[in-house]
Amino acid sequence: MNVLARHNVRRLGAVGHRPLVFAHGYGCDQQVWQHITPAFEADHELLLFDYVGSGGSDTSAYDRQRHGSLEGHARDLIALCEAAGLQRPVLVAHSVSTMVGVLAARLRPDLFEGLALVAPNPCYINHPGYVGGFERHDVDDLMDVLDQNFFSWARMMAPVIMGNPGRPELGDALANSFCSVDPSIARHFARVTFLADHRADLPQVHTPCLLMQCTDDALAPPAVGEYLQHALPQAELVQLAATGHCPHLSAPAETTAALQRFLARLPERAVA
Repeated sequence: MNVLARHNVRRLGAVGHRPLVFAHGYGCDQQVWQHITPAFEADHELLLFDYVGSGGSDTSAYDRQRHGSLEGHARDLIALCEAAGLQRPVLVAHSVSTMVGVLAARLRPDLFEGLALVAPNPCYINHPGYVGGFERHDVDDLMDVLDQNFFSWARMMAPVIMGNPGRPELGDALANSFCSVDPSIARHFARVTFLADHRADLPQVHTPCLLMQCTDDALAPPAVGEYLQHALPQAELVQLAATGHCPHLSAPAETTAALQRFLARLPERAVA
């Protein structure tokens, strides 16, 4: 199976215009971008994909060694951009995908024109002088619950992650997405996600970055946005009014507008 089929790649929009690559977060698939992509189809080529182990990807290609770190997923991202023949796309990434994108940009500085990072966090665990949002014992407890009963964990965590208690249907939809993933892969990827620490990679990435930070985000407190703004050499921090961790689902109009402003500031580039 080729790279594009392995990742269930779909291509939409205007070929010959700046490409946008949309990278989903943990427990989701490319469908999470359905409220964002229509605004860009007329003026951009769009590439959507599923990480191996998610959505319509080839689950058999999930390799616990290769995908035992976010770098494995970053190399997958590089490979699919190359296989698609994209020239200097802009990556639009959510949650754990933001650090996958950062790693891909570190490994291939020439790959992306820009990184639009939705609810990013380079390290979820607090360290001296750094507030990531969780103490290590909190993450360990979370992983224990996940190991004991993944589906209960998904139902418990999804509303917390979504962060919109007045709209319970959003949390339910996220929980359903979590529960559609193979539990063994979901458990493994959760550990990779929550135990990762990519703070040291940030200063090496000189690609222009948009940091979209949400209000009352349980997975990315305000201190994380400030940290990223200072650690990334070319970063712009935008504070969204949207609450929770998934503004592309809960506030797609605001998320779209922030992305459009970022794209308008990047240099014009014709794609052959």
